[in-house]
Amino acid sequence: MNIKINFSKFFKIGNILSVLAITVSVIFLIIKGLNYGVDFKGGTLLELRVSDTNIKIQDIRNSLKDFNLGDVSVKEFGKEGDFLIKFEKNSNENKKFISELKSKISGKLGSEINFRRVESVGPKVSNELLKQGITAIALSLAAMLFYIWIRFEWQFSLGSIIALFHDVIITLGIFSILSLEVNLSIVAAVLTIVGYSMNDTVVIYDRIRENLLKFSKLNTNEIANISLNETLSRTVITSMTTLLALGSIFILGGEILKGFSFAMILGVIIGTYSSIFVASPVLKYFKVTQKTLLKEDKI
Repeated sequence: MNIKINFSKFFKIGNILSVLAITVSVIFLIIKGLNYGVDFKGGTLLELRVSDTNIKIQDIRNSLKDFNLGDVSVKEFGKEGDFLIKFEKNSNENKKFISELKSKISGKLGSEINFRRVESVGPKVSNELLKQGITAIALSLAAMLFYIWIRFEWQFSLGSIIALFHDVIITLGIFSILSLEVNLSIVAAVLTIVGYSMNDTVVIYDRIRENLLKFSKLNTNEIANISLNETLSRTVITSMTTLLALGSIFILGGEILKGFSFAMILGVIIGTYSSIFVASPVLKYFKVTQKTLLKEDKI
C-alpha cells in the first residue's frame, strides 16, 4: 500500500466545485439556452469566400439586408476572406434562390464571391434531428446504467450515472456560456464523452471493489486513495494521449472540426476529473463497505 496522493482530502472541495459548476451550467441552459446550428434549428448555412480580403463582416451583413432572410448570423470562418452565414430561410424552397443570392451579393460587394458550402434543413427535419439527438444521449445513459448495475452493485451504478450527468451538463453549460454552436457533430462528441467517462470510471470502480474485498480493515476513503493511486498512471497516460490527438485536431483540423474537438477536449478533462472527484466520493455517501459487497453476494 503506497499511497502517493491523498485524494480523499480534496473530495469535499471537489464536490463543492462540481455543484457550483452544475448550478451555473443549469442556470445558463435554462435562461440562455443553447446556440443550435442549422441541423437543429432549420434554415440555410453558407460558407462564403470573397476575393477582396478587405471586405469585413459588416459589409457582408449590409449586403444581405434586402433579401428577407429572417434571423441572419455572419462570422469569420477559417482563413481571411472566408465567412459563415446562417439564416432562417430554407433555400430548398426555391432552387434558383442560391444562384440569385450569389449574383446579388457579388454585385453589392463589388467583388467576386464563391459559395464553398451550402446546407439547408427544413423545420420538420431539424425537429426530428433534435429529438433523435436527445434520444440517443438518453438511451446511452440508460444503457450505461444497466451495464454498471449488472457489473457492480447498485451504488456503483448510481455513482457512475451521477458522474456522467455531471460531465454532460457541464460540457453543455460551457457551450451555452460561450454561445458555441450545437449541431450533430456535438451530439456525437457528447456520446463519445459518455463512453470515455464511463470507461475511466469502470476502471477505478473495478479497483475500488477489488480493494474493498482485499483490505477489510480500511474505510472507504482509504480504499479510494489506494485505488485511485494504483490507477493514476493509467488515467493520466490515457487522458494525455487523447488530449494530444484532440489538440492536433482542434489546431490543424480547420473550423468545421473545432466544435467537435473542443467538446471532446472538455469531455476528457471533465470526465477525468469526475471519475476521481465525483464517482469515487459517491460510494462513501452511499455507505459502500466490505459488508455491502458480501451482502450483495457478488464476489
